Amino acid sequence: MPVDIEFSFHQLTTPARRHIRIFQIQQFLDRFAMGLTVAVVALALIDRGMDLFQISLLFGVYSFTTMAMELPFGGLADKIGRKPVFMSAVVASLISLGLFLSSSGFYVLALSFAFIGFGRALRSGTLDAWFVENFRTMAPGVDIQPALAKAQWANALGLAIGAICGGLLPDAFGDVAVQHGFSVYDVSYAASLIMMMVLFVYTLFAISEEPRPLNAKVLAQGFKDVPSVIKQAGLLALKHRTLSLLLLALALFLMATNPVEVFWPAHVKGMLNNDYASSAIGVLTATYFFSTAFGAALSPHINRMFKRRHAVTLSAVFACLAALQIAMAYQSDIVGFVAMFISFSVVLGAAETPASSILHGCVENHQRSTLLSLRSLVQQLGAASSLLLVGGIAEIYSLPVAWAASAGFLMIAALLTGILAKRSVT
Repeated sequence: MPVDIEFSFHQLTTPARRHIRIFQIQQFLDRFAMGLTVAVVALALIDRGMDLFQISLLFGVYSFTTMAMELPFGGLADKIGRKPVFMSAVVASLISLGLFLSSSGFYVLALSFAFIGFGRALRSGTLDAWFVENFRTMAPGVDIQPALAKAQWANALGLAIGAICGGLLPDAFGDVAVQHGFSVYDVSYAASLIMMMVLFVYTLFAISEEPRPLNAKVLAQGFKDVPSVIKQAGLLALKHRTLSLLLLALALFLMATNPVEVFWPAHVKGMLNNDYASSAIGVLTATYFFSTAFGAALSPHINRMFKRRHAVTLSAVFACLAALQIAMAYQSDIVGFVAMFISFSVVLGAAETPASSILHGCVENHQRSTLLSLRSLVQQLGAASSLLLVGGIAEIYSLPVAWAASAGFLMIAALLTGILAKRSVT
């Protein structure tokens, strides 16, 4: 496979630069709207009377819905267009937020979480595919990895700023919410609802896609063709050795890192004074997102260190993450943990775009959304399975032992991408 041309942002044509900026703003708005609820979701559920088992069930509803719908809607986006499917995702998010704000009953909240999963499945592989295809039209033969890094940076930055605002809003306006019969945490959900509306309007007018015929007959045919599209994408992933190795490596990557992302607050809380533990964890959550954004911004520079061979870069990143995860697991004081945690987060942010660059180089436009959804599904399955395994190890031994053990998955992922590097110049 030929190596794409290296570029700097200012060397691109005006349409290509504008295309990147439009997508950066869109990604920022989308993740900012989501980030507003990230910091308070557990607190909001507890405030509504949910116990930990019920909260686990609600997240289970979300995960099951996402995994069940992931591939069908990726296939649909390839058939009827990426923009209509993404717009439907925003509508699903609005319904979810409306249901959440309207009730404190378990079954209504479960429906709300199902719509979150529905929206996640609709989002997966839609505008990402639109961005890649249009960029390649505007800048043929140009290396897309730096462009993807700019989008990933905006994505992570939106989550970071959203998480900060979502944590501050209840303190600032919670009393007003209580006076009107709402929970203090509903302020963050109301803000997310408003931002989702802003996102809908921005996407409607700023994202331009060549319209495809869209009526009841076309939509029905699109759904009818989905099984065939999924089958073809699955066969491609199985037959294309690069894709097979990449998807397996990404599943292992999530198996290792997801338990860190889920359990680190519980691990760090014991190192902190109870008087400020919650605030410190909130600050660290925002720091995590900012660090991943910084890592995404650094990724083109890291990639150039490895002569823009994406598989080599990815292998090195996975090996570095494994070392940092083991080092972080055995930090006994807060200063050491924070230093390792920030380093881990930066390297984690650098992993996304080399993997995406390899995947996009293997896929044709008519299957791009489906393959992106397949990637998301494989990673979610890896993440979900590892939580059960690592949770069991943590119960028997300890969380540091579990984290160190799961770092083994990263080492295997590094070996797999190393094999990938020997097979290709990418």
